Amino acid sequence: MRTSPRRWQDLLAEPRRPPSVRRYPNAHWLVVGTVCVGAFMGQLDASIVTQAFPTFQHDLHASLGGAQWVGLAYLLALVSLVTAVGRLADMVGRKLLYIYGFLIFIAGSALCATAPGLPELVGFRVLQAVGAAMLQANSVAIIASAMPAHELGRGIGVQGAAQALGLALGPAVGGLLIALGGWRLIFYVNVPAGAIGALLGWFLIPRSHHLAPREPFDWGGLAIFVPPVVALLIAVSYGNELGWASRLVVALFSVVAVGSYLFIWWERHTRSPMLDLSLFSRGPFRYGISSGLLSYMVMFGVLFVVPYFLELDLGLPVGRAGLELMAMPAGLGLVAPFAGRLAEHLGARALTVGGMLLTGGALGLLAVEHRGTVPFLVELALAGTGLGLFMPPNNAAIMGAAPRDASGVASGVLNTARGLGTSLGLAATGLVFGAIAGAHPHIAADVERGFEATVLFLAGTSVLAALLAGLRGQAVMGRGPLAVEG
Repeated sequence: MRTSPRRWQDLLAEPRRPPSVRRYPNAHWLVVGTVCVGAFMGQLDASIVTQAFPTFQHDLHASLGGAQWVGLAYLLALVSLVTAVGRLADMVGRKLLYIYGFLIFIAGSALCATAPGLPELVGFRVLQAVGAAMLQANSVAIIASAMPAHELGRGIGVQGAAQALGLALGPAVGGLLIALGGWRLIFYVNVPAGAIGALLGWFLIPRSHHLAPREPFDWGGLAIFVPPVVALLIAVSYGNELGWASRLVVALFSVVAVGSYLFIWWERHTRSPMLDLSLFSRGPFRYGISSGLLSYMVMFGVLFVVPYFLELDLGLPVGRAGLELMAMPAGLGLVAPFAGRLAEHLGARALTVGGMLLTGGALGLLAVEHRGTVPFLVELALAGTGLGLFMPPNNAAIMGAAPRDASGVASGVLNTARGLGTSLGLAATGLVFGAIAGAHPHIAADVERGFEATVLFLAGTSVLAALLAGLRGQAVMGRGPLAVEG
């Protein structure tokens, strides 16, 4: 009985790395490689499920709306929790929550693969998202803590490339796995990959330093934060279907407004806030988060609207449309690692502004010239290149603007912006495209007009992101090498 408390303490203690790893001169790159496993898995899992919606409908006898909840439940839980998990990690240890995040993600994936029906699958997706939140909230923070200041941008760039690769491969891998073994296989594949990630994290990630003082967790703030986030994502996901002036959508946006006000009031007056609002008083952080949200709107807006044009206007088969769409994330993934290195010499502002202007220009060309395969692919690749130039320096500048003991919160806010940008991008592009092409587009000319209007809208959003990025000032790319041990 006396050993029981000690065993519980061992479960809550971060393990030291082996001495050989601690002495290795490039041990920080082992950390980046380990974090890239979680980054790749998270984006792959987000995009791989989209290929299974028709299969869910057929095999689980679900409606289209019911099948969509397999993706929506995951997104709701992830976006609602990632900032809170970042705050918790700042107090108890980022390595600890990262490893347990892998274990929870593995358990959720295995349960999803064995789910007997749709309600169980949706519930297990929430559990999977809890693990994903623990991974995503800590990934950039772990890199920021482990990397020397002069290599921080490069490390975040490599992580961005891993995310882009997961996003690009998701549809193709999903289609292949479903063809080989059905929809359950897309969840089973996470189990061995997650086990590898957990083991690598155990041995290669250093113990956490510069932790915030342990204080009572802000459960009140979390309880106030979740409803407006959930309401916002439901409203933007179903606004086109239900009507933006419908009672339900108006009520949801009312919840967003009231809940946001209450959350800000609470965080300003509570003793140990979940989200330190003073972070937003820092220009590089505030403008970095704002422009980053818009960049994710642009990226996922393109991923949403391009397949409609390729399949309904040009009549391409789904497989070829998916391959052509990969040009954008491929451009992002190829450029992102080098963008981090360039930012170390040029600073964040030049690359973030230039990157989003390049994306805006490429999308402007795409809107007026999209009838040849070669120019179409080149324009998509250039749009991805611009995003690849933007994202790593922007993420590094955001983390560089945050205090060391708040890096988990900063990483959580960054990932929350990614989730919100994704959802808002899908909703906004769906609204523009549907307004021109119709709710059920089937005439090629209507599809093309809707595509052109939507891409121009995304080009304008890119320019707005560039303007916000220009307001950041000359952001600091690093905060000096952090003490790393164990």
